[in-house]
Amino acid sequence: MATPDATPHRSDALTLEVVELIGSVVARYHEEYEEAAAGHALTGAQAKLLSLLSLEPLPMRKLAQRLKCEPSNVTGIVDRLEARGLVERRPDPADRRVKLAAATAEGRRVARSLRESLRFAREPLAGLSEGERVALRDALRRMLG
Repeated sequence: MATPDATPHRSDALTLEVVELIGSVVARYHEEYEEAAAGHALTGAQAKLLSLLSLEPLPMRKLAQRLKCEPSNVTGIVDRLEARGLVERRPDPADRRVKLAAATAEGRRVARSLRESLRFAREPLAGLSEGERVALRDALRRMLG
């Protein structure tokens, strides 16, 4: 029976190439995401927060967890998006002491436009068959545990 310390650590040429390719895909995605955000006069962090809020309203604490940053940073980002009319604060119906940040209709429109402009995130995947996309998804899920 394998122990956690017995987990294989591969450094063969194929594994190293896969690691490099994953890094390249991530870097290109982030580069395109930053360009798309700039096209809407947003920073990458503002665009990510707006994208999260376009799915559902969230409390500041949860936003900070998802963005992996301090709650005070989230407050500043929400303040700037709120000043542009893209986000609003509202009481949480389940606990009125908690404020939720929520995308406005304009914020949802901008988030949708951002998603649609991310060609690199979609076009290479469109060239793969459904079976290849399923296999890739399943492999990535296994990697993330």
